[in-house]
Amino acid sequence: MGTAGLTLPCLKGAQKEVCMCSILENKARRAAKKVGLLAKKSRRQISMDNHGGFTLIDPYRNWIVAGERYDLSPDDVIEFCSKQD
Repeated sequence: MGTAGLTLPCLKGAQKEVCMCSILENKARRAAKKVGLLAKKSRRQISMDNHGGFTLIDPYRNWIVAGERYDLSPDDVIEFCSKQD
């Protein structure tokens, strides 16, 4: 899954890349919500225990389901959630 069908004619260069990344991140959050999970992206500085990506949380139990070290990409989140569906 990706952003193959999306076109952003009004944006150029780096702006388009940032926008596409944001679109993919929002798609990952929606996929997680659809299966009852919360996709949370790290906002902290990247370190040994924080890879700057996503973690999936079960909001009812407050358990981390996947990505304990914030090491999931948006594509990983979408793939994980599609298997849960």
